[in-house]
Amino acid sequence: MKLSIFLSTTFRALPLAGSLLVNSCTAQESTFRIVDKPIVFDEERKQLSLEYLAQRHGIQQAEPFIKPKMIVLHWTAIPTLDATFDIFNPSVLPGRTELQSASRLNTSVPFVVDRDGTIFRLLPDTTFARHCIGLNYCAIGIENVGNNDLTEAQLKANIQLIRYLKSHYKDIEYLIGHYEYKDFIGTPLWKETDPNYLTGKTDPGKAFMQKVRTRLKDLNLKGSPAQTE
Repeated sequence: MKLSIFLSTTFRALPLAGSLLVNSCTAQESTFRIVDKPIVFDEERKQLSLEYLAQRHGIQQAEPFIKPKMIVLHWTAIPTLDATFDIFNPSVLPGRTELQSASRLNTSVPFVVDRDGTIFRLLPDTTFARHCIGLNYCAIGIENVGNNDLTEAQLKANIQLIRYLKSHYKDIEYLIGHYEYKDFIGTPLWKETDPNYLTGKTDPGKAFMQKVRTRLKDLNLKGSPAQTE
């Protein structure tokens, strides 16, 4: 499906910068680009997204978009970009019974960073995506291809992408790793209607998050509440 058709039929009100975006981040960071590689977002995925917002987050709205307050970093635990794309592309979740019980909506994120640091955009930046329990409604997800072996190129790309997102969405206050999501239980940001719907996560690793945070100190992004206790 061509991106222009993808946007005009499904995401008229959602921002996307074009088929290729070049952005200067800071004097210290080189220019970078985002390559659009859209996954399926058909009527079924739209309706499942709206149902998820209503049933899991208690939010009723007419379009599947978010007002981002947070960026969540992940790793795919899948070794290649193509395999990652194939997992996220269907509208309906394939398998994974532990997630099926909550919703048939497939997992996805707006951004995937390949091993060489290339950034691919699967969805417009502020499209609702299922990737982080309790926080999907306010979180932009970034997946990194791989596991506990993320590369220096991926580190650099994440830093550049986070700078881009913060410059475009001023209300973003938080930057967390997926493994930190449970720290928001009991805070005003947490919206999950089933207190027992939780999964264990370790991605993208504490060492990777520490490196990212060190390079982004100037943005003054908050971490999980546990970091301030």
